[in-house]
Amino acid sequence: MADTRIAASFAQLLYEYLDRQGLDARQLLGPQPDPSQHFLPMADWQAWLKRVDAVEGRVGLGLRIAEGISARHFGVLGYAALACSNLAEALQRMERYHASVYDANPAHVEVLPDGVVVEWGVERGRPGALVDETAIASLVQLARDMTGHYWPMRKVSFVNPPPADVQPYRDFFGCEVAFNAPTTRLEFDTACLALPMRKSDPALAQLLDQQAEQVLRQVSQVPAIVDAWRRTLVPLIREGQTSLAALARAHHTSPRTLQRRLSEQGMSFQQLLDDTRRHLAEAHLKDARLDLAEIALLLGYSEQSAFTRAFRAWTGLPPAQWRKQNRLKPT
Repeated sequence: MADTRIAASFAQLLYEYLDRQGLDARQLLGPQPDPSQHFLPMADWQAWLKRVDAVEGRVGLGLRIAEGISARHFGVLGYAALACSNLAEALQRMERYHASVYDANPAHVEVLPDGVVVEWGVERGRPGALVDETAIASLVQLARDMTGHYWPMRKVSFVNPPPADVQPYRDFFGCEVAFNAPTTRLEFDTACLALPMRKSDPALAQLLDQQAEQVLRQVSQVPAIVDAWRRTLVPLIREGQTSLAALARAHHTSPRTLQRRLSEQGMSFQQLLDDTRRHLAEAHLKDARLDLAEIALLLGYSEQSAFTRAFRAWTGLPPAQWRKQNRLKPT
């Protein structure tokens, strides 16, 4: 597990938990991770959890930490999940981009006739009970928080040995919890997939919108109507709504009328979309806090590879190389 990592935003959960317990997080763990440091080594996270567990001396640390979870702890992935229409779409995004938060064993989501299974194997090793329980409990709590509903699991299993007391786990997940299993699994009712997402995290949304506004102010001047279309596209792009029809709805007009007005400005919808995405991509690449998977999400791409292909077509360079050549110099 030496080469695996977690997002610094996720590690913030532990510091906030210690604050709620009235414990000095800095004294116990050291300074908080630098916000510009996107990842932390998994070994550090394991050591921190063990240190806190030793101080508290009671079972269920991961469950208690998870109670403070919010979308911001999952960074851009959390915001992207909230922008989905329902839990099914949010889980698909989390499955695809899990490595932007937690790159140990990947999650696999399977919809079966009698329920939904989210499963983690051990192909990349076993990070340990504290790491697994914090991650799984956080995912469940976040899903409940995003939908605004408490819903019990049907069955939960962990690869790790059982704790001294399993009752806190039954209470948290709302079902029987097995241990020493071949894989770690969550099972819940298929009906939960249709649960709609509640409103997005306001603080994270504001941060992303401010960054986009700053970018659009800096780019070349365009007619007022084109600027209005471009600004409307920013949140639509982030939500994966990258169609002419979506932009037309946002401006209370028909796709045919919008297409005609675009033509009057000497451009197509695809040109407007690509131009907006390129400006946003270049700004995001200069932000060291965002990795390529997160930038692909912010630009509405279903896969990081699609973003890479598009960016290469715009600039002649893959995103990682462009980032190295255009890294902001410290002031």
